[in-house]
Amino acid sequence: MNTQLHENASGRMGIGIISAGRVGAALGSALRAAGHTVIGAYAASDDSRDRLDAMLPGVPALDIPTIVERAELVVLAVPDSELAPLVQGLAKLEAWQPGQIVFHTAPGFGIEILEPAAKRGALTLAIHPAMEFSGTSLDVARLAECRFVVSAANALQPIGLALAAEMGGEGIVIDSANRSSYQAAVEKAVSSIESASAQAVETLVKMGVSQPGDLLRSLSSAALERGLGGREPHA
Repeated sequence: MNTQLHENASGRMGIGIISAGRVGAALGSALRAAGHTVIGAYAASDDSRDRLDAMLPGVPALDIPTIVERAELVVLAVPDSELAPLVQGLAKLEAWQPGQIVFHTAPGFGIEILEPAAKRGALTLAIHPAMEFSGTSLDVARLAECRFVVSAANALQPIGLALAAEMGGEGIVIDSANRSSYQAAVEKAVSSIESASAQAVETLVKMGVSQPGDLLRSLSSAALERGLGGREPHA
């Protein structure tokens, strides 16, 4: 398995999804559309089981050790607080396999959090899809506009970039040590835009403007482009 993956980062693989939340279900669906086989997904709640049936029909709900045992590629799409205990617990069970690809989707962590899996010979990456997920099939189409932030050892970066492309988006490499700064920058930008827009809408509604979003949309889009460096500021 190890040799095959190095020779062809986009080779057909058996993929395990942990878990079938909004992110995991969408990425699993995109990877299956690219020709991979999703061998199973962890779906602990009623919502995740419903999402699994809707977005990955025919994929069985399996327990986590079984998924790791059977999968060539394991996608860890779990809440940030659960990631480290999950990786460490599977390492104690000696579940991780040499040559197995493992990537997590948490924005603020690099590959260091996957070190217990790496010590067992797994090939570890951090791949964050920079978009909000609705938990519906619409997310799979939206991945085509998504940038995936990839952190990995130099030798494994081509695998991460290939996986990003197969999921429909474009990979951007960021050093693993900078992941916390990346997360902080993105969260600051999003929260600032959301807060300022909400305040403006509230003010306009008080003035009697019935559709403030229509008024603000083009102006805010232009301002965002200037902030991103896409246009020169007005004189």
